[in-house]
Amino acid sequence: MGTHAARLIDCHLHLQDDRFAGDLPAVLERARASGVELFICNGSCQSDWPTVLWLAKSHQGIIPCFGLHPFYAGTRSPYWLAELKHYLTAIPSAVGEAGLDRWLEPCDEQAQKHVFLAQLTLAAELGRPITIHCVKAWGWMMDILRTHRTRPGKMLFHSYSGSAELVQPLAELGAYFSYAGNLLREKAVRRREALAVTPIDRLLLETDSPDIMPPHRFAVPDAAADAEGKARNEPANLAGIVNGTAELLGIPADDLCVRLRENARNLFEDLIPAEV
Repeated sequence: MGTHAARLIDCHLHLQDDRFAGDLPAVLERARASGVELFICNGSCQSDWPTVLWLAKSHQGIIPCFGLHPFYAGTRSPYWLAELKHYLTAIPSAVGEAGLDRWLEPCDEQAQKHVFLAQLTLAAELGRPITIHCVKAWGWMMDILRTHRTRPGKMLFHSYSGSAELVQPLAELGAYFSYAGNLLREKAVRRREALAVTPIDRLLLETDSPDIMPPHRFAVPDAAADAEGKARNEPANLAGIVNGTAELLGIPADDLCVRLRENARNLFEDLIPAEV
């Protein structure tokens, strides 16, 4: 990668995760050395929103998002929505991570739907984009998006795992599509088919750190291990993900970087500095 490599944007990750607690400054330093300039840090539950806020205020380049992940829909307090609005209005930020998930069992679909609809409505009311998690729930997701009129104009489907056939209908609803390092796995046929039909002006990339480690050849060497001995993904790996995605698309990595930055600016609007 050439001169553009120093201006990458990791469009979805979780720097508040405990796996980063011991060496976050070093993690950020490695990321910046590899060219990552901005980090879109997504909250997952009420208990981590304060940490996301603190990180955004304490470290340059961290852009906060506050949301209630479907995994935690059943743990919310009675005042969760008011608290979420408090965080979203306390600092320039986006909504996320929200969504639907039928993979995790048991699945409280009623709670998930209630929480997701509330966050769609709040994002629309505040004029903020929303980052969406969707796993094994695409028909359900489409039904909600088509019938729930109060939704934001811009949505990011992170680590997109839907079909190629859903890309255009989702794009017509205002969707952007972010792909993570699992796109580069040899068996990721479904994701690669979706990438091939993703409009270039709606494409973004992410690490989803500390999860979704990319294949070894696209990762920085000597990755740290988590408490279970598994390799910990980190934002420095975004450069490899960009290179691998450029190979799949058949375009120069520098050209892809320019497009990715423009797309991130269009999605996150005032949250992305003009100079990026």
